[in-house]
Amino acid sequence: MVHDIQIVGGGLAGSEATWQLAQRGFKVRLSEMRGSGETTPAHQTGGLAELVCSNSFRSDDDEKNAVGLLHHEMRRMDSLVMRAGEEARVPAGSAMAVDRDVFSAAVERALIEHPNVTVVRERVDALPSDQPAIIATGPLTAQTLAESIVAATGQDRLAFFDAIAPIVHRDSIDMDICWIQSRWNKRTEASNEEGDYINCPMTKDEYLAFHQGLLDAEKTEFREWEADTPYFDGCMPIEVIAARGVETLRYGPMKPVGLDNPRDTTPEFPQGRWPYAVVQLRQDNKLGTLWNMVGFQTKMKYGAQVDLFRTIPGLQNAEFARLGGLHRNTFLNSPIVLDRQLRLKNAPNIRFAGQITGCEGYVESSAVGLLTGLMAASELAGRSWSPPPRTSACGALLAHITGDAEAETFQPMNVNFGLFPPLHDVPKKQRKEAYTSRAKSDFGEWLHGALALAA
Repeated sequence: MVHDIQIVGGGLAGSEATWQLAQRGFKVRLSEMRGSGETTPAHQTGGLAELVCSNSFRSDDDEKNAVGLLHHEMRRMDSLVMRAGEEARVPAGSAMAVDRDVFSAAVERALIEHPNVTVVRERVDALPSDQPAIIATGPLTAQTLAESIVAATGQDRLAFFDAIAPIVHRDSIDMDICWIQSRWNKRTEASNEEGDYINCPMTKDEYLAFHQGLLDAEKTEFREWEADTPYFDGCMPIEVIAARGVETLRYGPMKPVGLDNPRDTTPEFPQGRWPYAVVQLRQDNKLGTLWNMVGFQTKMKYGAQVDLFRTIPGLQNAEFARLGGLHRNTFLNSPIVLDRQLRLKNAPNIRFAGQITGCEGYVESSAVGLLTGLMAASELAGRSWSPPPRTSACGALLAHITGDAEAETFQPMNVNFGLFPPLHDVPKKQRKEAYTSRAKSDFGEWLHGALALAA
């Protein structure tokens, strides 16, 4: 069968993109290397849309949870992943969990039986040069294809132990304790009026207790296939730095020099008002709702992170949009190399979808695959593409990946309300419902227009 577009990668994103295109009448060649004698270190089967880790799609609450809202929007767009998820659903309270074998089989059956889809078990070693294509090969992209992507983007891929720093919701930081200042009050054209960093001060006793907590905290274990992958020098886990000596952090990510605490009227140290140590947070999105803990990449387990990081002055009530992590990963610096329609700027016939774009999680990967399929379908049909509103879960996630995130600190991200345009005038207790209510209204209007345009 002559095809209109090739999709490389039969995971969640590639399967969803294939479905959206096929449902709109386009002929799709879906290339998946598993089942051809090739596999990855993480996969166990050759099935399409295999779930390699958890079997959970997380919360299904579309009134108070950003992931549940994303479920809602995907269902409204006829998502194959959500269809198969309902077929394979198992009890999980307010979460959505599935029988992973039933789920994979349902996705594969729907695509194989579709008259517009050809599933080919083959390894693709290079980006297609002269035809429309979607690359959805995920965080374990094969080496040869990854090298082709690097050559096309001009940006090195990140294929190493990627130690990710936590991200905190701005409105959960206690600014009666913290203050905003850049070190030595240095400014750039992009600087905020007060400074670029939120600073959390520590006394000597607080620092020593925190340092010991880093050493004692429970850490994640390496998987066998990750064991020989080195750390990226610029992303050394903070507990690895701490293990090199009790003062190491004070001369690294927690150095206090050049930071005058305006609330410290009784200097404790010879330096004057400089605290003994400082934890800095840097703005992580253009809305200013999310702040990254600078230099706090970590391999601590999630529970240990929450307990320890809430001992930091000013973060005692911190709410985390993302906790730190450690895993082998391959993803693009999408805000730099992709346009707003997920096209490679250096080769616009190529789109990317799923985790390789810098989203995190089964549902987010599927949603980006769905949107990429819709974008490609619009282009193939000669129609203009209008993105979903940024007030929606789909729109907020897409905007973050394609330009709203800070390129210098770009890391894989789950959907969360910190990506949405803020609602500061709504009381905090009512804010989640306000986000979802606004999203459903705006998304409904967008979807109605998109369906009318496609008719």
